[in-house]
Formats: sequence, C-alpha cells, structure tokens
Amino acid sequence: MQEYWELYMKTIDGNIASVLVNAGISADLPSEDKFYVGFIKLSMKSPNDRGLISQEEEAQLSFIEDKIEMESLRYRIGNYVGKVVSNREMTFIYYLKHEFEWADVVQAAMGTFPDYEYSYGSKIDGDWEVYNKLLFPTAIEWQIIHNHKVCDHLKTQGDSLLLPRAIEHKAYFETQQQRSTFLERIESEAFKVKELMDANENTPMVGVSFYRQDKPFYYDIDALTLHLIDISYQCNGQYDGWETSVVKSNSSIKMYSV
Repeated sequence: MQEYWELYMKTIDGNIASVLVNAGISADLPSEDKFYVGFIKLSMKSPNDRGLISQEEEAQLSFIEDKIEMESLRYRIGNYVGKVVSNREMTFIYYLKHEFEWADVVQAAMGTFPDYEYSYGSKIDGDWEVYNKLLFPTAIEWQIIHNHKVCDHLKTQGDSLLLPRAIEHKAYFETQQQRSTFLERIESEAFKVKELMDANENTPMVGVSFYRQDKPFYYDIDALTLHLIDISYQCNGQYDGWETSVVKSNSSIKMYSV
C-alpha cells in the first residue's frame, strides 16, 4: 500500500476535528486481506480550547502514536490508516488481518502510558466504510485541501493573497445545454468567459474557462470555489479547479493552479 498522508479539518458530530489520513491507499481498496477495523481512543490530558492537540502535549501524543505503530509492526497485524482528533479525544484507526491479537497490540503499547485513559475495539469492515466515510476527504474537503496548498505556495512567493486579481476557473458538462445554463448563472455574477472547449477524443465533455477579479485568500477562495461547485452541480456539471498569478504589489509573476 502506498504512503501519501493528508491532514485536514472537518466537523464531526458538531465538533471541529483534525483528520490525518493515508490517502495513498485509496486506489488499492477494498483490501484483499484486511477485513477488520481496529481503533484506540484516548483522552488527551491538556487539549487546547478547541478540543484539539495543544503544543504542551504534542510531543507526548506523538510518542504514543509511534509506540502503537511499533507494536502493530511487531505483531504484523495490519496497517495504520489515520487518526481523528476532536472533542478532547484522539482516535487511532488501523485495518487488521485478524482481530484476535488486537488487544495484545493495544495493551503492549498503552501499558507504557498508565496515566492515559483509553478504550479500544474492533469490528468487521470488509468494505472499509470507516476509512471511506470518516477519514477520506469528500470532494468538497479535497477542494479546500488543494485551495490551501495553492494559497500556501503563493505566500512563499511573496503574495499577500489580499490583492484582487484575475482568477481563472474551469468546469465541464455532458451537454452544451447544461453548459449554456451554467454560463447564464456565472455571467449574472460578473464572471467573463475566456474559452469554450468542445468534446474531443481525450475529453468527452464540453467545458468552459472563465474568470473574475477576486482575492485568493484562504477563506475567500474556499467560499468562491464551493459556490462554483454548487452551481456546477446544479447544472449537472463538474467544477475543475482554478489558477491565478502571484501578485506582489501590482506585479504578476507566475501562474499557479489547483
């Protein structure tokens, strides 16, 4: 299984949550030999005021995470696929070849930390529903992840993200009528069409490239792209990301896209 980890924020049961997931394994699912999901849920001792990891406890929690992983490797029981931090608790999630040694792994790991309260368990999950529904990002969560990666990169190039500039977007549709309906919606919101793309042997859908002057700051671009995803969905289409230039004062340097 490939290792490709993503860290992102979401809301779970009304509480803010930090989710770490090995997204690299998604292409290999469902697994042919790991039919059980196991978890360890521990109560953090000094979470921050949002119920997440505090700087004070971060090193110790990382040590616990490493110890659990070491014991799982020693028992050769399965794979660590992610963790959820929310509401003053941290939950580690593994997919297992079998259940009968999971208690031994947990006790061997957590026995090193007698001051921490924890619970654990396991169940059959051959379809990997816990991974797919709890850990793996939705399409909207993926968009926000990619938005923030581009914003971070723009900042490293000296962009404040607060200056409006042309931000170009793309969307694709199965029919020209769907695209026409979408164009009416975005043009009513001051977007301008840059290019209409016809279907071809590589892309069976029709597309549109369009732009507007906006700020690419984190919250602004999130709100904008989620709005465009919604409009695209209403027109039976698919939003396909954005790109813009680095702007330092009034100068443009290079295009970056998501």
